[in-house]
Amino acid sequence: MDEQQTCGRGLAEHSALPAQLAEVTEAIADNLQMHMQALELDDEPAREEHAVYLHLVEEQRQAAGRLRAVAAEMVAARDLPMGRHDTQTMTSPEVGAAFHRLVEAKRELLALLQRMAEQDQQLLAQMNP
Repeated sequence: MDEQQTCGRGLAEHSALPAQLAEVTEAIADNLQMHMQALELDDEPAREEHAVYLHLVEEQRQAAGRLRAVAAEMVAARDLPMGRHDTQTMTSPEVGAAFHRLVEAKRELLALLQRMAEQDQQLLAQMNP
C-alpha cells in the first residue's frame, strides 16, 4: 500500500540533492588539497596559489558541512504532519514561478554536470593512459 505523499515525505525524498552536493563539494576540497601538495612553495606564484587553495578548501568543507546538515534536517522532517494548505496560494503564479525556477535550475545543473563529467573523463584518461 502506497503511503500518502506529504510535504515531510517530499522534503525527505529531496534531501538527496543537498546530500549529493555535499559529496561533490567535499570532493572538490579534497582535490584542491591534493593539488596543494604539488606546489613548490619557494616560488611566489605557488605560495599565492597555495594561500587561495587553503582558503577555498576551508570554505568548501564548511559548505559541505552545511549541506549535510540541511539534508539531515530534511530527512528528519519525513514524519512532519501534513498541514492544511490554501489551494489558491498553492496555485498562484508566484508559486508556479518559484517551482519553474527550481526545475530550470535543476536542468542547468544537470547540463553543467554533464559537461564537467565529460571534461573530467578526458583528464582521467590523460592521467591513466
